[in-house]
Amino acid sequence: MSTNTPLLHAERVSVSFGGLRALHDVYLQLNENEVVGVIGPNGAGKTTLFNAICGLVTPDSGTFSFEGKQRSWPRTDELADLGIARTLQGVGLFPDLTVLENVMIGAQKFAKTGLISASFGRNTKDEADLADRSMAALERVYAGALAHRRANTLSYPDTKRVAIARALVSEPKVLMLDEPAGGLGPQDIEWMNGLIRNLAVHMSVLIVEHHMDVVMSVCDRLYVLNFGEVISSGSAGVVRRDPAVIAAYLGTGA
Repeated sequence: MSTNTPLLHAERVSVSFGGLRALHDVYLQLNENEVVGVIGPNGAGKTTLFNAICGLVTPDSGTFSFEGKQRSWPRTDELADLGIARTLQGVGLFPDLTVLENVMIGAQKFAKTGLISASFGRNTKDEADLADRSMAALERVYAGALAHRRANTLSYPDTKRVAIARALVSEPKVLMLDEPAGGLGPQDIEWMNGLIRNLAVHMSVLIVEHHMDVVMSVCDRLYVLNFGEVISSGSAGVVRRDPAVIAAYLGTGA
């Protein structure tokens, strides 16, 4: 793929729910090893855009390209093989499973014998391979020591780390983080910022986030949505000074 070709490109994306227009002619481009943020007020359409890319919402119109090839909008079961992984706002760990088992679920595309047999108790080479991959993903987020703890015993910041490890284990080209700093204190937010920068060395990162200090410090570019439309895009400095953004989201003191 040419270095000038976007890794992911969505153009003229529109989504309606009944009579409610959630997105209208939205565009987004993500390049290799780039961190891009999608921001905007509540109800601006950020999560709808994420859900369209992840196959949870089918756009009424618009085009989607990946690695320079236009294709149909992905289905959820195609994401891992395509090279896209996503975390959820609510973390979404299985509370009664261990941390390692939770991460192994994210490695489903590597399972040769099926998800259930590979992940839950059959002592096979396949299971050992998934466990090794999952431990490596946990180590990337400095959570290897948590591997054998049950998910329901973790602190909230640790559940965030494990959720990211579960996304990383599929070895994505694009990592989509849905409010990674949500619910974290200042020290954990600083740690998250550093992690995102480190991850961008190996993949592209797309973020929906309300914490402005996160997106302003880690994102190469930003897209600002309001009422389902892109009202500004560009570097953090450009967006921060845009009067439309100040009026819609950042406030006059930003």
